[in-house]
Amino acid sequence: MPIRLPPRIPPSAITDEKVWRNRRRLLKAAGAAGLGLGAVGLASALSGRPEAGPQRSVAGGLEPTPWKYVTRYNNFYELGTSKQDPAENAHYLKTRPWSLEVSGACERPGVVDIEEILRIPTEERIYRFRCVEAWAMVVPWEGFELRRLLSRFRPTSKAKYVEFRTLYDPERMPGQKRDILPWPYVEGLRMDEAMHPLTLIATGLYGKPLPAQNGAPLRLVVPWKYGFKSIKSIVSIRFTENQPLNTWRRLAPDEYGFYANVNPEVDHPRWSQKRERMLGEGLFAEKRPTLPFNGYGDEVAHLYRGMDLRKYF
Repeated sequence: MPIRLPPRIPPSAITDEKVWRNRRRLLKAAGAAGLGLGAVGLASALSGRPEAGPQRSVAGGLEPTPWKYVTRYNNFYELGTSKQDPAENAHYLKTRPWSLEVSGACERPGVVDIEEILRIPTEERIYRFRCVEAWAMVVPWEGFELRRLLSRFRPTSKAKYVEFRTLYDPERMPGQKRDILPWPYVEGLRMDEAMHPLTLIATGLYGKPLPAQNGAPLRLVVPWKYGFKSIKSIVSIRFTENQPLNTWRRLAPDEYGFYANVNPEVDHPRWSQKRERMLGEGLFAEKRPTLPFNGYGDEVAHLYRGMDLRKYF
């Protein structure tokens, strides 16, 4: 039986941001049951509706960061090195066609088209998000738990880590024409981090499709880590036995560790991590103390029990 997809929502029907910010509860996004991947031989691997995940609001009752800041203050070197470049160059990044390759230590590797992935039921989560230096933001992401995708490819006991890669296409990502980073961008998580229910694949924000400058069409969100872990425009996921060599650790291992957990006690060599201010508050706004694990310690601190978090930063 063919699956009928829900219709695309026209821009005129999208809830205004001001209305969204005043609503008292998050709305569940509608999703089609099943993914129907017969064309790539993965129907049984990617079918079924997963159970609902936990809702998570932001610590301290902070208001979501306005859309104009979330979408115009971005680190996405593939689209330019200044914070405004990604929004200005977003038109280069065409997200169709798009597919995701899943490989490595799993029983059901394969290539999945983006339209099939977007049939996974989504929900909205408001997360604190530590971006760069002393700046943070609060983002209403729309997406699904990464574990809901990974588990359907049946990772084996050899899968200790998950490696992610960004699209490499200098025509769609003009920043890749310069050797400012070793392309493509690579990130990684330990398997238990990847399978944690707070870890998302974001497909939208503020109830709208994910903008190109924010990592469309598939972007990782790990709210207790620094923003550089949240790799954008993902085209590849690989289960590995060994720790992946992620881009920033390869480039500057003394500045960027593999784990990248928000830890106010471990300073970056060029700036302090102890205090932060929310994006949009202004340069003269009073900074607030940085929260360990970005405020998600109750949920994730057990993942690092017994580890020296100064050594494994």
